[in-house]
Amino acid sequence: RALTMAELVGRAHQLVHALRARGVGAGDVFVYALPNDVDIVCWQLAAQESGIQTIALNPALTASEVRTILEHSKAVGIALHHDLADPVAESLAGSEIRLRISVGGELRGFEPVDELVRAHPMTEPDHRSVGLPISYSSGTTGAPKAISRPPIDLDPTDFSDGMKLFAHAFRFLPLHGAHLVTAGMHHGGCQSFYQGALAVGQPLVIMGKFDAEATLAAIERHRVTTAYMVPTQFVRLLRLPESVRTRYDLSSLEVVVHSAAPCPIEVKRQMMEWWGPIIWETYGGMEGAAAIAKPHHWLARPGTVGRAVRGMTIKILGDDDRELGPGEIGRVFLEPEASTFEYRGDPELTAQVHVGRAFTLGDVGYLDEDGFLFLCDRAKDMIISGGVNIYPAEVEGVLALHPAVGDVAVIGVPDPEWGEQVKAIVEPAEGVEPSDALAREIIDFCVERLAKYKCPRSVDFRAALPRTDQGKLYKRRLRDEYWAGLDRKV
Repeated sequence: RALTMAELVGRAHQLVHALRARGVGAGDVFVYALPNDVDIVCWQLAAQESGIQTIALNPALTASEVRTILEHSKAVGIALHHDLADPVAESLAGSEIRLRISVGGELRGFEPVDELVRAHPMTEPDHRSVGLPISYSSGTTGAPKAISRPPIDLDPTDFSDGMKLFAHAFRFLPLHGAHLVTAGMHHGGCQSFYQGALAVGQPLVIMGKFDAEATLAAIERHRVTTAYMVPTQFVRLLRLPESVRTRYDLSSLEVVVHSAAPCPIEVKRQMMEWWGPIIWETYGGMEGAAAIAKPHHWLARPGTVGRAVRGMTIKILGDDDRELGPGEIGRVFLEPEASTFEYRGDPELTAQVHVGRAFTLGDVGYLDEDGFLFLCDRAKDMIISGGVNIYPAEVEGVLALHPAVGDVAVIGVPDPEWGEQVKAIVEPAEGVEPSDALAREIIDFCVERLAKYKCPRSVDFRAALPRTDQGKLYKRRLRDEYWAGLDRKV
């Protein structure tokens, strides 16, 4: 289905009128679980002009995880798509959420969205105010933490102008081409880019679910100019047969931005060779944007995630919080001009990640002489074997190039002599059968390309690795299996 911008905005206005009539307004928290489609855009636009704080639920969450978020956020309402009813509906048992709206079909105990809005106009509501999202980040690390920001006194029109500036920073041209949405639209990174595209007048081409060849077909059919993707999508695109990759006209592409997870250097290099120097990278989190790597900068310094964005300073701190010099590896801290966020209801956690105004996302890395940031890994993922630091992301980047490897996670597992040893957990590529011989081949492949101490001592095979739809590995789940029953977890 297709909507004009006027129809899209009219539906958002209608939602605001309807929610206010039900007592939901500025400062209230509203949750939605919606698939990639135009509905999610309507709800987001409604929040941005009503002052309502919204939480986008990841469809992959369990009922227990959803229940924790609902209780922690004190949400007053929820919009739930029929196709995502389980496990979200299960999590509502005993909940005090008073307004329950179904989208895409009827659900027991829910009011269909068409009935909610039926009596309300599509005119612009009065007393408009910006509602900021609350981003729950659990995902791959542990219990959910809510990233929230204080309310801002800004007219929604001015907020939209700010999104235009954001899009301009990535060279999204006004009223030109189309923006392709392939990642999960509940994710904050994906949202920023498609909302920026909308703000400059680029129509959205929304894919319900990523498919590598269908993505190429969509680019050709809609003459897509901009897109946001994640590295696992690059890997799947590169695995297409050459005959498929060359079948489609991709010449309309001008800017493709990626973030959310580390991208192996060779994967990005191959994408640049295929699509040209149009691939941008961003580094940061919902806590704050930190760096941008423009294509020509990355080609000159392969592996960099870029230089600090305006208004942000990147610092590398040692364990004693002393600032380190160029080339010295330490904890990556980001210092905005003013404090920008807090972990909602958790001042202790907020304090733990801050040193003064600077905060960390938990990464380890270094700056070069010109201020370009290079990441080594997540601090919590680092393996210490025999007193030597090993960064799994580096090893994963090599193993991912083996043709039999569909996906891979590298973790540290218990070793009585070395403390930890390196283990690779491999999801075989399609049509590949796991075997002891293949495990040995994968280890040898790594030894040929990296120092032996960095390479896996053993390989386990899994039918599928646990990843978010943004490409992040649930390494905690994998590690827990190997450390169960021990006094320590790293």
